[in-house]
Amino acid sequence: MPVTLEQNDGLSTIHLEGAIDIASAGELKAVLLEALGSGKPVRAVLDGATGMDVTAFQLLWAVCQVANASSVKFAFDGHAQWVSALADAGLDNFFTEVAANKLAE
Repeated sequence: MPVTLEQNDGLSTIHLEGAIDIASAGELKAVLLEALGSGKPVRAVLDGATGMDVTAFQLLWAVCQVANASSVKFAFDGHAQWVSALADAGLDNFFTEVAANKLAE
């Protein structure tokens, strides 16, 4: 399963593993919506992602917009290879390498 959701009292953490592409888009969308629906801050951990296609970037961009509009804190955390790709997609304001507990503040 390339997308998993871990929830605790103050934070929803989404883990992306392997290739995140059109084949996993439905699963990614469902997990992103579930995490946002919790009302808790959301952290997307990208360390395990080996690749992301345009579908993944579109879904991540959309969820960032929804999070921003609904005042839900949302942040990316992960491998440095994604910093440039996320910045190019206009998501650099959501990229952070802070500890999970700082996001929940």
